[in-house]
Amino acid sequence: MAARTAPTQELTDEAVEFIRFCYRRRRIGWPELYDEMCAVASRGLFQGWGPDDLAEHGIGFGLFEMPGLAAHVTEIVAEDRARARAAGSPAARRAAVA
Repeated sequence: MAARTAPTQELTDEAVEFIRFCYRRRRIGWPELYDEMCAVASRGLFQGWGPDDLAEHGIGFGLFEMPGLAAHVTEIVAEDRARARAAGSPAARRAAVA
C-alpha cells in the first residue's frame, strides 16, 4: 500500500509572513512550530486571523495538509536562517566592531 501525499497548496505572501511571525516568536523547529502556529491561529495573534482566514492563504492545519505545511515551514525557516547567517549574528557584528 503506497502512501498518498496531498498536493501542496501555494502560499500567499501573507501566509509566508504568518510562518515567519510564528518562528520569530519561538525560534523552534518542526513539529513544535506547528503547535505554535496552531496557538497563534486559535488566538488570532497574526492580523486577527484564525484558522479559516489562514486557510484562504494556503495554511491548513488538517492531517492531510500537514506534509505540505511541514515542507513549506522547513523551506521558509531554512531560508531565514541562511539569511541571518549571511548577515551575521549580533554577537558576530559586535566582535567585528571591537
